[in-house]
Amino acid sequence: MAGKKTTRATARKSMTDSYTVPGVKLEEGQDLAKELQSCLHNLNDLHLTLKHAHWNVVGPKFIGVHKMLDPQVDAVREMTDAVAERMATMGVPPVGTPGALVRDRDWDDYPIGLAQASEHLGALDIVYTRVIENHRRVIDLAGDVDPITEDILIGQTGEMEQYQWFVRAHLQDDEGTLSTSTATTEQEAAQQAMEGDRRID
Repeated sequence: MAGKKTTRATARKSMTDSYTVPGVKLEEGQDLAKELQSCLHNLNDLHLTLKHAHWNVVGPKFIGVHKMLDPQVDAVREMTDAVAERMATMGVPPVGTPGALVRDRDWDDYPIGLAQASEHLGALDIVYTRVIENHRRVIDLAGDVDPITEDILIGQTGEMEQYQWFVRAHLQDDEGTLSTSTATTEQEAAQQAMEGDRRID
């Protein structure tokens, strides 16, 4: 029986590289689908981070920011599903387990806990930048291989850029300058966002 299980497992494993979508070369389609795994990890991280911020935001801006984040969570979850299903359609099994996300990511865990709205918004701006930059990287790769995948990612990127604008609108002064313009980490952005609030107040 053990031998049969091994044979079946091997057969299933070899099936993962046996097809991709029609009109795309097998190797190119598979390679692109594997690049989509980075988008999947980033989106899974983003929707969990947005929900975490939704739960942990406090202060005078609480209700507006709390309510603003939930639709973003829902939309990003849908994006996650679309990317995972596109990977499967192209013949590569998507990996959505927490362990794989933690193992494969090249960024640190979101560091902000219970905090003022501005702190979370400053940090989320950095998170959105990371996710959008990775999507744009994969869009460039998809453009040479598969316009369908490219179209999916372009639509998602446009939506995320709008959500980042919603976040950034809270971080701007009346001259359009972001209070977090020099921040490179979530912690720096959170601190600069609070300092920006104090200057405006």
